[in-house]
Parts: sequence; structure tokens; C-alpha cells
Amino acid sequence: MAEQPLIPPRGKVNLADYDPNYRGQWEREAARERVMALREELSVLQNKLYADGRHAVLIVLQAMDAGGKDGTIRSIFTGVSPQGVEVTSFKVPTEEERSHDFLWRIHKRVPRKGMIGVFNRSHYEDVLVVRVNGLVAESVWRKRYDQINEFEELLAESGTTILKFFLHISKDEQKKRFEERLADPGKHWKFSLGDLEVRKQWDLYMRAYEDVLEKCNRPYAPWHIVPANAKWYRDLVVMETLVKTLGGLPLRFPLAEAGIETVVIPD
Repeated sequence: MAEQPLIPPRGKVNLADYDPNYRGQWEREAARERVMALREELSVLQNKLYADGRHAVLIVLQAMDAGGKDGTIRSIFTGVSPQGVEVTSFKVPTEEERSHDFLWRIHKRVPRKGMIGVFNRSHYEDVLVVRVNGLVAESVWRKRYDQINEFEELLAESGTTILKFFLHISKDEQKKRFEERLADPGKHWKFSLGDLEVRKQWDLYMRAYEDVLEKCNRPYAPWHIVPANAKWYRDLVVMETLVKTLGGLPLRFPLAEAGIETVVIPD
């Protein structure tokens, strides 16, 4: 199992205590080989989850801009049957979404039984970007921590296993990745001038994330702080956690129809 710092269930979180460059004892090539092996395990487990049809898995990915959410999804689910995975990217709410409670658009995208659902950003934006930019009153967003916990508890009690990953990069690493995007015309579409405004709010976002990681870390919906400066180590941690979690579910293939052992396929 890849070593990773996990946040305490009820402890105060200070992100300065978590090194985004942490890689344990792993070297790049060994980690990549391990990820390749885990992909094969994940493919088998995902197929079993789909066939079983009694459980769902929800993966929540949160990170600062250029934190690696898209890259994590590509890496982890390479080789997995696309019919068993649903990826949802949550953008700025539409007018219709704003006319409902903040969890309305989220609940609609929760994976059904047999599926793995991946949220690229999530309901946590409503206590992150909403908080940092003062889009609602503090009295409103502060209540959302408890509302999120109750929502996730409902999902867990209904058969959804929840894994939440904060892909933790440093401000210097973000600068490096932004510069790489600007240097590559094929990646210009991934960069927005608005990203620079968000970067100016880095410290405010770190405080907001610390509160999320402290207030919404529960046994039924745990947060994992993933050191993500090294993309290969990020992938290893997420893959190890997902495969271990799926392997711990009581999955089984459905029983075959009676008499199937006597079937002869006609010419």
C-alpha cells in the first residue's frame, strides 16, 4: 500500500503539515509498474461491481487549478469498461440549478448501483469558491458543512461507498504547470486568465480547504490528502485506495440461470 498522510477524524487540519512532494519510499518506475498491476485488478473488480448491482462507488476529486483532476481520471480508469464509469464535471451552476438548493444538481449525478461515479469538482465548491468569493452570506455557507455530512451519510446508508481525494499541490508546482500550458498551444484551451485571479486567492482557498477536510471527514465518507506534485505518486495513492476499497466490498457475480450447465449451443 502506498504510504499517504491521512487526516485525523476530528483533528484540526493545517495543510502546511502535509508535503505535496511526499513520495514515501517509492521510485517512479516501481510506482508505474504497481499502477499497471492495479489497473488489471481494478478492471476485474469494476466488472464484478457492475454485475453484482448492489453497490455504487462515488469518487470525489478536489484540487486547485492544475491540480491534476483530469489526469487522475485518465490514469486511473484506463482499461476500465466505460459502461461502468460515469464522470461528471461540475461547472458554474446554470440558472435552473441556482433556482434549487445547492445539492439538487449533485444528487442527480450520484452513481446508480453497479456504477463508479467520479465527480470532477463537486458539492464542495459550495463551501470553497462560494465562500472565498462571498457569493452567499457566511451564515448560509457555514450551514452547508452539516448539510453535506447529512447528504453523504444518506448516500452511504443507501449503498454508496464514498471516497474523497484532495489532490494537494504546491503553489510553485501550480506555477510550473501553468507555464507548461502556456508553452504548449495544444494546452492553451486549459488555461484561463481567470486562473490567475484564483491564484491570487491561494491562501484563502487553503483555509477553506482546511475547514472542508476538518468538518467533512467522516468514516462513511473519508477524505484523503494526496501528495500530488509527483503525478505518478498521486496516481499510485488513488489507485491503491480505490482497489483496496472495492476489494473490501462483498461483491459477487449473480447466480446463473437454472439448467445452464446442460446448455448445448446449436450449430
